[in-house]
Amino acid sequence: MSRLWDKGAPLDARVLAYTALDDHELDNRLVAHDILASIAHANMLHEQSLLNAADLAAITTALRQIGEAHARGEWRVTLEMEDSQTAIENLLTQKIGAAGGRLHAGRSRNDQVLAALRLYMRQAVAKLQGGSHAVAEALDRLAAREGAIVLPGYTHMQQAMPSTVAWWAGGFAAEIRDDAAGLADCLRRIGKNPLGSAAGYGTPGLPVDRESTRRQLNFTQIHEPVTAVQLSRGKAEAQLAFEITLLTQDIARLAADLLLFYTQEFAFVSLPDAFTTGSSIMPQKRNADVFELMRGRSALAQAALNEILGITQKLTSGYHRDLQLIKPPLFRSIDACEQTLDILPMALDGVRFKPDSIALDPGIHAAEQANALVAREGIAFREAYRRVAAKLRRD
Repeated sequence: MSRLWDKGAPLDARVLAYTALDDHELDNRLVAHDILASIAHANMLHEQSLLNAADLAAITTALRQIGEAHARGEWRVTLEMEDSQTAIENLLTQKIGAAGGRLHAGRSRNDQVLAALRLYMRQAVAKLQGGSHAVAEALDRLAAREGAIVLPGYTHMQQAMPSTVAWWAGGFAAEIRDDAAGLADCLRRIGKNPLGSAAGYGTPGLPVDRESTRRQLNFTQIHEPVTAVQLSRGKAEAQLAFEITLLTQDIARLAADLLLFYTQEFAFVSLPDAFTTGSSIMPQKRNADVFELMRGRSALAQAALNEILGITQKLTSGYHRDLQLIKPPLFRSIDACEQTLDILPMALDGVRFKPDSIALDPGIHAAEQANALVAREGIAFREAYRRVAAKLRRD
């Protein structure tokens, strides 16, 4: 297996395993995006008279075939291949010979990796946004179905003021839609075209057209200057992980409420059997494991964010192999969030509130009564507050 950096010296197998880690396996999700970026790069080389028409046709046809074969599961990036870039270039040259080697003109693995990663993140943002809106719509359905049911609203874990299922569900729906908008904010950084920056210092001697690849791949702008590209590594990834953290924290608070409401002491809700599990020892039990895991996964998202920030925080300028370590926490946070978003709407559709079990504290209308005195008698709120408090003590 030929490596893109191979100069003929043997590589210790232990060194390959240590430097590649699980990067080769993670790269399988980037293959389709790497193929797209490679085709765009080939078209640009042809436009700049750096690749003739016959080679362009051979390269683009072979790249599409390689991508389609990967999508069908006919090959995967393996440790011996090291990464998706090496795998694709080797497969390309096996198919079409020396013409395949011409594709690497004007690029490095550094800008190649980052282009594929940004295309992947753009796709991930769209999927996460869609999942967030699906959760919000499930909450809307819950509000429409049972919104009139009165709930106690809590402060400091004590009943404070009256609420409703509609208000409760609507509050979470609004914040989750806000999280979807926050995810869209990530696209500003993700949308910068890194191609043409090569290893971080451009392509001296080659007339590379960065606008051409920007246009073909629908990036919003060219990432300039070329020295900024490697300095940006980890920033779009951390921003996406941050927005995922906010989203999963909102979901965790929603899950925490439902877990509390599901206890025998509260008994505000019933949960669908399909989303609860049984006990191995206690025949009577149904456990809300799904919501417990949703609550716990917010910690995974925050840990991934901290890991990404920690990798980049003290690096000097230019490329460093440390940056490879960003992929595992980034992919882990995306995957966990997508899984949660996929299952939560179905779980919410099975939630039923039990109005006969919802008891309101007699003093829950105290703030409303104080406000009514202010409106009716024109007295200061503090005076109204004291009157209502005194009446509650007497009663």
